[in-house]
Amino acid sequence: MIVVATEDFEVYHDVVNELRSRGAEFTTIEPEADVPADVRVVITGVDEVLDTDAPVVVAEPDEPRRAVEEAFALLRGSTGRTTVGIDPGERPGIAVLRGETVVSVFHVPIEDAAEVVCRELADAVDPVVRVGDGARLQGTRIIDDLDGFRVELVDETGTTPSLGTGARGMGDVLAAVNIARLDGEVVENRTITPTAGEIQLIKNRSRERSTENRTINEELARRVAVGELTLDEAIDEHAEE
Repeated sequence: MIVVATEDFEVYHDVVNELRSRGAEFTTIEPEADVPADVRVVITGVDEVLDTDAPVVVAEPDEPRRAVEEAFALLRGSTGRTTVGIDPGERPGIAVLRGETVVSVFHVPIEDAAEVVCRELADAVDPVVRVGDGARLQGTRIIDDLDGFRVELVDETGTTPSLGTGARGMGDVLAAVNIARLDGEVVENRTITPTAGEIQLIKNRSRERSTENRTINEELARRVAVGELTLDEAIDEHAEE
């Protein structure tokens, strides 16, 4: 069982709501009260002192999910390295594992991918990020944005599962889970030469996105391909020419 013991109303409110949303069994007590003997994890606020031998998770304000995930990991006995798997694309799938347990998943625009990973690994010890080797342009951009982490490039062949009824849209996330569980080759950056087809695809996308139905030139498309510009930045620059 999980106990929430804090005088911080914001922490209390957010952690309790997070636990309820996950159907967790928990109880609440005042920090100065005796912690029940059968408690397996205690969640409390910053700078609060409890008299207990049970594992204690400190919940930061505005970070209830992280605290609850840590509490669940302790309940499950999930130990081991924190690993992030990324299935690259315009909306990459991202999976965060602690040991063999999946603790969180995301499906976000590519421009948000590095920020999500950095946030999820803020307190992790010796984490590793594994990026699938498909979607070369997007994968390269993500790798370049992950400075400071151990990054491995993984052969993602066969990582996307067959999706049954009701699982539409989950392929990228499930692939990210599988990628996280595969060893890869350590990379610090990834240099690629965009193909003519990749350049043309970016130009086509610029025409679709432009409000004036204009197509960016090849040089701007190449800069998008290697991560120097976002597509929107390239469209704005082309409009100013």
